[in-house]
Amino acid sequence: MTETVAPLDWVTRLADEVIAEAQERNPGETIVCASGISPSGPIHLGNFRELITPHLVADEIKRRGIACEHILSWDDFDRFRRVPKNLAGVDDSWEQYIGMPLTAVPAPEGSPHASWADHFKAPLLEAMAATGIEVRQISQTEQYRAGVYRDQVLLAMRERLAIDKVLDQYRTLEAVEAARQKATGKGKGGKGGGKEPKLTEEQAAAATEAERGSGAATEDDGSEGKAGYYPFKPFCSSCGTDFTTVTAYDDDTHALSYECTKCGHRETVDLDTFTNGKLVWKVDWPMRWGHEHVVFEPSGVDHQSPGSSFVVGKDLAPIFGWERPVGPMYAFVGIAGMAKMSSSKGGVPIPNDALEVMEAPVLRWLYARRRPNQSFDVAFGPELQRLYDEWDALNRKVADGSAQAGDLAAHLRATSTASGPLPTTPRPMPFRTIASVIDVTQGDEEQAVRILSDLDPDNPVGSTDDLRPRLDCAERWMLGYVPAEDRTIVRATPDAELLGSLDEQQRESLRLLAEGLDDHWSLDGLTHLAYGVPKIQRGIDPEAKVKDPELSAAQRAFFVLVYRLLVGRDTGPRLPTLLLAVGADRVRTLIGH
Repeated sequence: MTETVAPLDWVTRLADEVIAEAQERNPGETIVCASGISPSGPIHLGNFRELITPHLVADEIKRRGIACEHILSWDDFDRFRRVPKNLAGVDDSWEQYIGMPLTAVPAPEGSPHASWADHFKAPLLEAMAATGIEVRQISQTEQYRAGVYRDQVLLAMRERLAIDKVLDQYRTLEAVEAARQKATGKGKGGKGGGKEPKLTEEQAAAATEAERGSGAATEDDGSEGKAGYYPFKPFCSSCGTDFTTVTAYDDDTHALSYECTKCGHRETVDLDTFTNGKLVWKVDWPMRWGHEHVVFEPSGVDHQSPGSSFVVGKDLAPIFGWERPVGPMYAFVGIAGMAKMSSSKGGVPIPNDALEVMEAPVLRWLYARRRPNQSFDVAFGPELQRLYDEWDALNRKVADGSAQAGDLAAHLRATSTASGPLPTTPRPMPFRTIASVIDVTQGDEEQAVRILSDLDPDNPVGSTDDLRPRLDCAERWMLGYVPAEDRTIVRATPDAELLGSLDEQQRESLRLLAEGLDDHWSLDGLTHLAYGVPKIQRGIDPEAKVKDPELSAAQRAFFVLVYRLLVGRDTGPRLPTLLLAVGADRVRTLIGH
């Protein structure tokens, strides 16, 4: 069993709360932490927070030797709401499937999977395996089709008036606004306390706006029609959609009649045997809490905003013999330079995209180091290099014992689970150095490894396996995410015009560089040489640490000169790395020596 983390971070505090809650509800029972994801489109890095937050809490509970299970409910019996834009293999012809269960919708053209739902589940399952997330999967299609929830469906129909009374409090946006006022303490009267999520005024305003945009306040909750309120929504036996309206229900015989507004089909079915339908979402979720005995399940702002499903669920869960779980609100995860991600749109980055350029512990660390209510962006641009720098710095602090307690906890959660450590790069050279070498060598792996070995001649790289997966991450990032105009192209021939315009001091600086290459052929050595040339020209000991504005200006001018001669620009990869990548002979040729 992996070492238990001391009570230092948000994960430990939540685990303490969940354990206490579980002891109060069902002492001795396996603690259930839950995630729920609808495979309606690409399951992006925002959805990943829905998965990794319960994982981290469940994992901490397991580290303590307490029985705990993390379940992943696939909401694959949800209706297909809209056709995502710009999604490969999908066109407007998919509109014919709107209203059908996600498991009944064909996968995008060319997909090896049997359904729309399976197509979008698969990449997340791969990412889960790579990041050490273990769950028990539950398909809601299978649950409903097998009649697992039959008793709960009959209970909901029997208690439909009580359910309707609860939902009626939240059905208008005016009620939502009133609840927002209550949540921020701005309103008058009302009962507070309990486990109602506390939002700042800014958070609540944003939540209400998100709710308006997402349809959370107006989502189909089985609102009352001419025949009364019914929380069950059948899929039409003829056209397969849920454009249906319940017209009658007999509490004694459980006979339910419906009509389809899409195809006109009418039918009477027996809910004792009929399984082609489901409870509406705001009733379905609290029903499942009770069925699975869920103690912990977080959710996003759109589900926790006033009037939305998590808030309403507090009042509905007792009907199914349970209480709403401990459920913190988690903030949005964005992509630098992109608007808030939406799984209804194609082209949004998914966890597998991040794992293309991030080692699994680095991705876990992004989520583990921040409280769920802290929003953050995942960057695929230049900021990725800084992220790796921060990660490597943390690793050094952990190794030498200087890491702060909270950072130490986040590091442990990033690098291991209760089942053991996650794979890491055996020899994690700086990401930006690897990327720079790959940039200059245009992805020539053999040449890149040769150059990387020169970084530390006394301890050369023995095998490319020692550099993986970081080598692969850096290569995919440089070749796949860095714009062509930002790539480094080494000159094929010397810049004769620039070389001919140099003054005597500039020529001397290049001579000193050329003469020192062989004796300084390592990353540290070339760093020393590059910064030392301007010192030597000013009669300063190269070993001396001098703070002199004129010297700093001379060093910058020298670097610009070398960059122009090597790559035709004023800047580029770190100069010592660039020199190593270009090679001593070619450097001499390009600088005229």
